[in-house]
Amino acid sequence: MADALVFRPAEKRDVFFIVQMLADDKLGALREQFEDPLPNSYYQAFEAIDRDPNQELMVVEMASEIIGTLQLSFIPYLTYQGGVRAQIEAVRIRADQRGLGLGQQFFRWAIDRATERGAHVLQLTTDKKRPEALRFYENLGFIASHEGMKLFL
Repeated sequence: MADALVFRPAEKRDVFFIVQMLADDKLGALREQFEDPLPNSYYQAFEAIDRDPNQELMVVEMASEIIGTLQLSFIPYLTYQGGVRAQIEAVRIRADQRGLGLGQQFFRWAIDRATERGAHVLQLTTDKKRPEALRFYENLGFIASHEGMKLFL
């Protein structure tokens, strides 16, 4: 891979491409509404994320094209003596770029960023319908240490 990767905060002009990646997946296709123009709710969400200093919506570019995205959330809390927990969500690599090791590089960047921000743990959830994602995360050193639960509202 000769082209250098550029990791940068997402900008409003990137939202269309981010939603396209989120929707280009068997589960994402069921929950996203990717159309041109995008529903305004995506831009409202972007504005809220962009204003929050504990949120980092990132893209990765190669040859000036967006090829991936993820969101890091930094959660301060009282346990662990007032620690900071980093949560990683909405990780996607563009379909035509998967399998090239770009996801690993993006995760290495995210791990370094979480460390830089003082987080003592980086956590994520993965849908049980994605066994390939579970293997990917385990290969990066993540362990299934807790059983996660959700209540959809």
